[in-house]
Amino acid sequence: MHSSSRFPFGAVSGVLVALGLLSGCGDDFTTETVDLAGLADRSLTYAHADVDLFEVEQAPGSHRVTVTFSQADGDRCTRLNDGATATFNGQVMQLEQGGVDATAGRDVCLPTRAFFDFDPDAWAALPPTDARIVFQDASATVTLTMKEGQAKRTFTGTATRLLRGQTYSFQWTPTTESLNGAAATLLPEGGTVTAGMTVTREGGKITFTVPSQLGAATHLLTLSGTVQGEVTECTGVASCRGSYFHSQEQVVAVQ
Repeated sequence: MHSSSRFPFGAVSGVLVALGLLSGCGDDFTTETVDLAGLADRSLTYAHADVDLFEVEQAPGSHRVTVTFSQADGDRCTRLNDGATATFNGQVMQLEQGGVDATAGRDVCLPTRAFFDFDPDAWAALPPTDARIVFQDASATVTLTMKEGQAKRTFTGTATRLLRGQTYSFQWTPTTESLNGAAATLLPEGGTVTAGMTVTREGGKITFTVPSQLGAATHLLTLSGTVQGEVTECTGVASCRGSYFHSQEQVVAVQ
């Protein structure tokens, strides 16, 4: 990746912040410590963030898998008991047990979750592989498997020079996946106003037209997309779901 300070990257880092936000509750909780068996009625959410920044080689959380248990109903706030473990395809995940956090001046109920930071270059060199996440303690085992959850996602296209008023296409990889949402923006070098473009989707292919009113300049092109993941195994909880998010930046000449 290239390192430069010509382009602000607040929009993309904002995505990372949003992906890392934890849900909060009101004050006056009933706090409970539970084992994994006590989470059997919850749902499990797999969130895969894969963000390739032009200016920052590896921002915290930019290549991360997060698996989160839903929270209890009402004013209950549960904390996972000590002794549980979480793994991603056999590799140790960082486990956050959840519970009440009062450090912000008011009680916030943090969910039980685990995350795994992956090496995008290492994943890019390997074929797509299913991702198997296992939570385990003495009381139960919770398993979630996502189809091709261990894969480097990207948009492929050869355009480094974009002509105003012209239409361009990029292909999402893996090509077997269909996009649920996508976006494309252009930010001029030294500028602060981003030009959004209307994106059409056909399976994993996105198409957009460069605005004719843009000035000729070097721009930062940002492409992003979201795919609903396919769950192939879900045991020990009431339900599982997951999604993959990818964003990438590249410098282009708009003429």
